[in-house]
Amino acid sequence: MHEQATQVMLHPVILAVPDTMLTWTGRRKVLALSRLARAAARQSARRAGGLLGRLVKNNDNVPLPSNGWHWSVAHKPAFVAGVAGSAPLGIDIEPIQPRSRGLLDKIADPEEWRLGDEDEWHLFFRFWTAKEAVLKAVGMGLKGLSRCRVLTIDDPCCMTLTYEGKIWTVHQSMRHGHLAAVASDGLSMRWRWPVHHTTTGH
Repeated sequence: MHEQATQVMLHPVILAVPDTMLTWTGRRKVLALSRLARAAARQSARRAGGLLGRLVKNNDNVPLPSNGWHWSVAHKPAFVAGVAGSAPLGIDIEPIQPRSRGLLDKIADPEEWRLGDEDEWHLFFRFWTAKEAVLKAVGMGLKGLSRCRVLTIDDPCCMTLTYEGKIWTVHQSMRHGHLAAVASDGLSMRWRWPVHHTTTGH
């Protein structure tokens, strides 16, 4: 078992998908994005002073700890995300763009919507990525969405959620038209985003 010091900071890593991969489709694209996201998680672990071994998931597609480190990944066509830490955590990333209005009522109830006064779709994606990150941290899929609630919007980059009585702190960062979120037990974050991303149309 890997020995590790008490962790005081997380280092979520966001990687831009290479231009050569953007036109790939089907299983080839999915596997390539998965490999890149896992590379991001490995970078995150190294920055935190750890080392991930073999990365496997259980039958419910939940990542299993590797060398004593928890890890989480997410990927979209233009960016992938990965994070690793000494306690359960979750990461999500989404491009900010209008979706079906029917999703607004599904992602949050009126009480939660009253917590923020931001642009409707920006707040939607803050809620969406935060809840997705928490559900990953607890090993649940979207079937647990109704039990995950936003308690407070603490500032433009942080909010507090609860899932079945446990409190989660979610830190968020936005660049290149994408919003990323990490759910943890309240650790500080040092985000690693690519400085430039010139790909258009994604």
